[in-house]
Amino acid sequence: MTYSTRPSGAETGPQAAAWAVADQPTPEGRSAPAVPDPRPDPAAPPDAAAHAGAVAGTATLAPPEGERQGDGPVRIASPPKPRRERDPFFDNAKYFAILLVVSGHSIANLQNVPMAKGLYIFIYMFHMPLFIVITGYFSRNWTFSPGKARKLITNVGVPYVVFEVAYSLYDWLAGRHDLEISLLSPYYLTWFLCALFLWRLSTPVWQQIRWPLAVAMGFALLSYMSDLGGTFDIHRVFGLLPFYVLGLKLRPEHFELLKKPIARPIGAVVLVIGLACSYLVMKHMSVSWIFWKDPHDKLGVGDFKGTLMRLAMFASATVLVAAFLTLIPRKRYWFTALGATTLYCYLLHGFVTRLLNFTGWWGADWMHTPAGVVAVICGAVVVGTFLCSPPVRRTMSWALEPKMTWVFTPLRRPSRG
Repeated sequence: MTYSTRPSGAETGPQAAAWAVADQPTPEGRSAPAVPDPRPDPAAPPDAAAHAGAVAGTATLAPPEGERQGDGPVRIASPPKPRRERDPFFDNAKYFAILLVVSGHSIANLQNVPMAKGLYIFIYMFHMPLFIVITGYFSRNWTFSPGKARKLITNVGVPYVVFEVAYSLYDWLAGRHDLEISLLSPYYLTWFLCALFLWRLSTPVWQQIRWPLAVAMGFALLSYMSDLGGTFDIHRVFGLLPFYVLGLKLRPEHFELLKKPIARPIGAVVLVIGLACSYLVMKHMSVSWIFWKDPHDKLGVGDFKGTLMRLAMFASATVLVAAFLTLIPRKRYWFTALGATTLYCYLLHGFVTRLLNFTGWWGADWMHTPAGVVAVICGAVVVGTFLCSPPVRRTMSWALEPKMTWVFTPLRRPSRG
């Protein structure tokens, strides 16, 4: 993720299990789970009628005087199942992941400092794959049901349009270029929403083919062998697709392995090695590789070498994602709830980093020192935390979680015949 030439958690992403409920209207206009309506033989003795109602899951009661309506039994719907609590592990993971995103964007203009460049490559190697894997994991039950389709539109599609327009206007008002708004060419941070929309639509396909991860990897590797253009940032859509499909295939037991006590020191060692490798390769590797957006010819390599490089990057990113997750706290802390609103931080922090671009702050000499890099990262952590906070959510929910029931109609089904 970087500044697009036109230049992530998510939560967010939408993360709910699917369920099917048969509804019937109630006198109050609400809906309640449908229950069987067996009618015992009126001639049967009272005990038999009570037995029939019990077997069918209903209770035959004598309503208060004046409330009896008809001869049928009074049906009592089963109480709804309690909603499953959010797992704090994943909200914690998204909170720390979004801090990596904000920190990465904050040091992007400080890469003349070796410390900043090494950190930049290290963060970009896995921070978006991490978000995408978690997003895929919570998309396992996504279907084309009306409720989920509407949520995809309101929580992903609408924010994409709003922030595509907002960032384009922001740059234009700052005098960066002529006003240009194109929903076909994602601008700056909005590429992730575009990609997420397309990945979600493809979910039922990946859930039905035999080797989804292998097929997704094939699409990703082939996509870099030719220039597909910039529409929808399509190279990123295909190139990062394997991480989404990997998330779809993961199960709770896989994450339980990462939560084992022995995994934590191993993960810490892997991250330290990854950081060291980032410093070793930063003088020999084009930074453009870590943006996942350019075909091989633009990176100056052939398809064979480029494919080997991409395979190495997929393997490295997967290992770093797993290592990062081993260090995530398992319990609920003060920051856990912030992990549920990382999309707010993701889409809003760009206005801060670009403002510093427009005003020339990134050129300040004090920033281009090791101490300055540390100070910038600390500032990024503060800004990232604030942008996940409840006041920001209340202020910006109209754009990121709009209530748009007036837009939708009942599902139109094709007529028979």
